[in-house]
Amino acid sequence: MILLDPDLDSALPPQEKLQKTPRSSARNDSPRKQRIPNARALARFLREAQSAVKLRGQVTVLLTTDAAIRRLNRQFRGKNKATDVLSFSANPPGPMKIAGDLAISVNTAQRQAEERGHSVALEIKVLMLHGLLHLAGYDHEADEGEMARREQKLRAKLRLPHGLIERTEKGARP
Repeated sequence: MILLDPDLDSALPPQEKLQKTPRSSARNDSPRKQRIPNARALARFLREAQSAVKLRGQVTVLLTTDAAIRRLNRQFRGKNKATDVLSFSANPPGPMKIAGDLAISVNTAQRQAEERGHSVALEIKVLMLHGLLHLAGYDHEADEGEMARREQKLRAKLRLPHGLIERTEKGARP
C-alpha cells in the first residue's frame, strides 16, 4: 500500500507537485521536471519487488517530506537528520500478516535522482527495493556484503540502476 503524506504536496516546488502532469508531457520532461508516479504505479512496482525479494506480508510505503523523515529518524534511530529511506520491520510477521513499513523522503529522492541523472520515479523504486531488503532481514552494516550482492541481483531483475549500498561504497551517496 502506498500512502502520500498530506504535507508532501506543500513541501514540493510548484513544478514538482504530485500527479498533476498529463502523461503525454511527463514523458518528455527531463528528470528534474518529472513528477512522482501515481500511487497505482508505485503499488504495482512494490508488488513486483516484494515478490522478487520473497517477502511475505503487507508492506506500507509512506512517501513523505525531509522534515517528517527526520522526526522518524530521530525518534526511532536517535539520528537527528533526514535520510532517504527508513524501514520498520514487523519481524516476525504477526497475525495480520504485516511485513513492515517503509518511509521514503521524496525531497531526498528528488535530489538523489537529479544528482544521478534519472527520474524521481526510478529513485523511489531504488529506495523501495533497499527498504524491502531490510524488511526481509538484510543488514548491509553487519552482513559482510550479503545484502549488497542480493540487491545487485534484484536490481538487474527489476531493471534498476546502482543501488544505495554501491553508492555508499563508491563514496557517491550524499
